Amino acid sequence: MIGKLKGTVDSIEGDLVLIDVHGVCYAASCSARTLSKLNVGEAAVLFIETYVREDQFRLFGFASVLEREWFRLLQSVQGVGAKVALAVLSTLTTSELANAIALQDKAMVARAPGIGPKVAQRIVSELKTKAPAFSGEAGAAMGLKQELGEGVAGGAVTDAVSALSNLGYSRDQAATAVAAALKTAGEDADSAKLIRLGLKELSR
Repeated sequence: MIGKLKGTVDSIEGDLVLIDVHGVCYAASCSARTLSKLNVGEAAVLFIETYVREDQFRLFGFASVLEREWFRLLQSVQGVGAKVALAVLSTLTTSELANAIALQDKAMVARAPGIGPKVAQRIVSELKTKAPAFSGEAGAAMGLKQELGEGVAGGAVTDAVSALSNLGYSRDQAATAVAAALKTAGEDADSAKLIRLGLKELSR
């Protein structure tokens, strides 16, 4: 089983990249985000997921271990195969995906090509308890976002997020800013204070 490839990018065609490892070229399917970090003739490291079937042997390559873990996790959802998982990871960063699941934002997930509303709903529903472990840099505000997604966040928090969203910020941006504001203001802060501090966070 191949876990990682370290070599030189030989060519890129469609979603396939050829990595030359000491004269042997390995073909790996990659997300658009991973492909955007690769350049022909330059050194590259890909973390590999190996699929072995009766009729095929296929490699999937990722720029990070976290992206590979999300690829595996997405396929635990009914109706999500390798192609759909790659489409999601091509559209959303791992942080955006973790946030969308925490906030139960199926519309964000449905932005990926080939993802209908039913599959998007299954992804955010079935992975909501697993996403925090795969949140990476999105982890700091994950608890608050899950509370918002489940409708159990406090009134001041909900009002502050709503107010910032009405000003044109995404729900994810608003929730992250309010989470940071809570650290400064404390759990008992009212919505006005959270909005003020949240705006300060968003202006940085």
